[in-house]
Amino acid sequence: MRKLVARRAAVKAASVGAAATVLLAPLFGTTTASAEPGQLAAEHLPAELVEAISRDLKMTPAEYLERAAQAQQLSQYARDFRSERPDTFAGAWLGTDGKPVVAVTSPDAARIAAADGYQTRLAPVSANNLENSLTQVNQWIATLPRDLSEAINSVAIDFLNSQLVMSIANTPAGHVLNLPTLIANIKVILSPGSGGPVERRPMGGDTYISAPNSLQDTSLKGVDVCSFGFNSVDAAGNALNISAGHCDPNLSKTNQQAGVYLPNLKDIANSPELGTFVTARLGGASGLDYSVIKLNDRAVRAGMDQPWVRGANGTTLTITGTADPVTGAPICKSGQSSTFTCGFVVADRVETQLYTAEGESKTVRGFASSACTLGGDSGGAIVSGTLALGITSGSNAADAPNCNEANTALAPYGGTATLGIPIRAILTDIDASAGGGVGSGITVRTKQNEE
Repeated sequence: MRKLVARRAAVKAASVGAAATVLLAPLFGTTTASAEPGQLAAEHLPAELVEAISRDLKMTPAEYLERAAQAQQLSQYARDFRSERPDTFAGAWLGTDGKPVVAVTSPDAARIAAADGYQTRLAPVSANNLENSLTQVNQWIATLPRDLSEAINSVAIDFLNSQLVMSIANTPAGHVLNLPTLIANIKVILSPGSGGPVERRPMGGDTYISAPNSLQDTSLKGVDVCSFGFNSVDAAGNALNISAGHCDPNLSKTNQQAGVYLPNLKDIANSPELGTFVTARLGGASGLDYSVIKLNDRAVRAGMDQPWVRGANGTTLTITGTADPVTGAPICKSGQSSTFTCGFVVADRVETQLYTAEGESKTVRGFASSACTLGGDSGGAIVSGTLALGITSGSNAADAPNCNEANTALAPYGGTATLGIPIRAILTDIDASAGGGVGSGITVRTKQNEE
């Protein structure tokens, strides 16, 4: 797998986005439990999404919705199981056949999971011990010079084989790495180096552009292009949208506010304003990559107070609730030029070292999927079934002209990979940090809470 890259598509020579080193660690127990939300019926899915489900997942819409629901049931069970038996839990996932699997380290624990109706697998190492090994690797990577740390594309916990898998770029820097000898069960694979130029055109779900100051400023050298995520509302009734934190051009400044505009490609300077960034996070204590955009009346009149995710040709998917990432769960992401694309969660927790344009390292936590994501998709919506799952943060196909070329080029190396930030963790962090202001009591707009 190539390195994931968090990119803001750019026009008029904007700066290059951030590279990422990905630490994949499928974990349960990182989000709070909630009532299981319902899914829409298959006949209510947009035609373009149905096409993507068939093309990318080889499933019928009904199979897609059923497997998404099974993933959420497994997530809840695994959370409870791990809480009660932390020393014997060794992972959980949906198999390629859609059957839920719970891995354990003892026959007694296996009998309990089997009695509850789950397939089981005996594993030699618990999830806790694998995570401790991952922490040691992460600490080692943090001590490396940047030219060496960037040669490490990813470090993943492979629960199926109870090992860590380290992907190293097939470059001179990658070849001189001396791996830590105190950590057992590390499998090393060689893969292409990261990166490539930023794709300089808008893509993804409904796109927006932003800049650190006014679009009318004659000194402005470029604007960033990202995608809107989920329409939301806080306790005060403010119309909000959740997108990616690295999309805020004023992210590192004391005043993070920056205008968000609907791009007028014929006259960028006169693009209509839709709102303003009010909060943005990249790394830090939360380890998340998200932003909160306060929408104006123009955006609300355009329909951004509705529980919709817009795909190609103006078709919309109605969101019915929120979900947790589960390894093996089917997911789809919205797109405008790239239309809907789908894949599976390949790691339900990711720890990523993102390097900003200024060279500063930020640790970001999220999940990885196999859905194809192109340049400018940052901030766009990711769903499982009809449930909000997360927003797009980065991709190893950001420089590809289209998904067909990306799938072909990356097939020998594990295929396309997308870094997503889980929506439930985002909502919790926004509410906790709002201090009673904008974002306090935030919820994603859904069919249920709009009725």
